[in-house]
Amino acid sequence: MKDSSLVGVGLRVLKQSNVIIRNVKISKVLHTSGDALGIQESSQVWVDHVDLSSDRDHNKDYYDGLLDITHGCTGITVSNSKLHDHWKTSLVGHSDKNGDEDKKLTVTMALNHWINLNSRTPSFRFGHGHIYNNLFENTRDGINTRNGAQLLIENNIWIGDTKKPVYATKKGYAVLRGNDFGDNSGKGQSAVPTGTFAQAPYPCNLLPVSAAKSKILAEAGSTLSFSSYS
Repeated sequence: MKDSSLVGVGLRVLKQSNVIIRNVKISKVLHTSGDALGIQESSQVWVDHVDLSSDRDHNKDYYDGLLDITHGCTGITVSNSKLHDHWKTSLVGHSDKNGDEDKKLTVTMALNHWINLNSRTPSFRFGHGHIYNNLFENTRDGINTRNGAQLLIENNIWIGDTKKPVYATKKGYAVLRGNDFGDNSGKGQSAVPTGTFAQAPYPCNLLPVSAAKSKILAEAGSTLSFSSYS
């Protein structure tokens, strides 16, 4: 139902395939209850038009992640969604010691609005990620490629002051194309080692950054009505 939401209760997708999560709003899930949305050991999961948030009035460990994708997930797509007002936002890849399982991760993130966030936008360990046509607004830290992750980062937009829009740790890699870093140009992304993942394995019509920005501002989040399903 439009405008409905879950408060303090998250969703978990565990060992499933062919799952769609759409038009859901989840907020303020305490750390003791896990992530707002957690996807583990699953494949072919589409997360679309969701709204995930908490607040930054508490310390960084009061809530857990907004969107964590871990334990070898494949074929995960996150699109047209809004992630906002949170500390540790989105973790892809379980831990530094979980490479044997998580190196097969494949995740696509497109046309999402990331706003008022501190870190993990996202933090990506191992595997392959395609991050395109996203809008990052007032995010302190940016996209972190780490532990051998191979990211393709295309036609994204940054607004506001971001400390590190794209940065690498522990031998993470990325191919960067067509991004608009705004006032953040030169803040670290030039130091990211160039990766080998340079072409998405599926057809992809990238929007110009100006068109992506207006589309995201108008449509991202839990914005669908019943007529949208017809």
